[in-house]
Amino acid sequence: MKHQGSHIITHIPNQRIGTIDIGVASKQKHHISALVEFDVTDARRLLKEPKNDGLSFTAWLVKCISQAIEENKQIQGIRYRRRKIMVFDDIDVTIMVERDMDGTKIPFPYVIRSTNTKTILDITEEIRNAQNQVLNQDEDFVLGEKKNARMMNMYARFPAWIRNIIWKKILKNPYTIKEQMGTVMVTSVGMVARIHGWLLPKSVHPVAFTIGSIVKKPFVYQGEISIRESLYVTVTIDHDVIDGAPAMRVLHKLTKLIESAHDL
Repeated sequence: MKHQGSHIITHIPNQRIGTIDIGVASKQKHHISALVEFDVTDARRLLKEPKNDGLSFTAWLVKCISQAIEENKQIQGIRYRRRKIMVFDDIDVTIMVERDMDGTKIPFPYVIRSTNTKTILDITEEIRNAQNQVLNQDEDFVLGEKKNARMMNMYARFPAWIRNIIWKKILKNPYTIKEQMGTVMVTSVGMVARIHGWLLPKSVHPVAFTIGSIVKKPFVYQGEISIRESLYVTVTIDHDVIDGAPAMRVLHKLTKLIESAHDL
């Protein structure tokens, strides 16, 4: 064979196998996506004030999202047995925390439990603990909650068709979904680089928020055009569990919370 050229071959870490399988499992969901922008100028300014010293922007967003979902928890409902939907009272939010594993950046999931009952400071501290958790390459697959390392390593070595069967069983059990993945996904992929636009994720969660970049752009603010800080967010919603109108009311509530710098 000619023209092969120089190249390298890298190994896919076991921790990324689940990410690959989620992409496959997401095809079973009937998701719709909303591409939205939020004016976060006031919130960013207030977060820099001494009284809010140490609070995380991501933690504040998680709290705003939880507060909006409180208005209609159906949006985090989980469909099962064809015509049933289970709606949990607790709001469990999964975030992705990027960590270095032997020189490779790998996103690890971390579930923040009952975010609707926690303060921004509580959520900030949990995120920082996850960021500082000591990792073991052979044992850690999920931050914060120790899983059975032997079973997780075995899962990563299964052929794809067996892993897909496992995922189908997981997605049929609302209790397992909540325990393993939470009911809401928040991923801040746009924070690592400035991108003018939205990211379209794949998810198996009933509702997922993909946080994009913050960019300065003209906004109509208090009747005048001014340069404000705009946050790009993609919201992915399971259309099987909630209709468009109530889902948009949740997003309207979220807009009011974010743009009023709620709780800051």
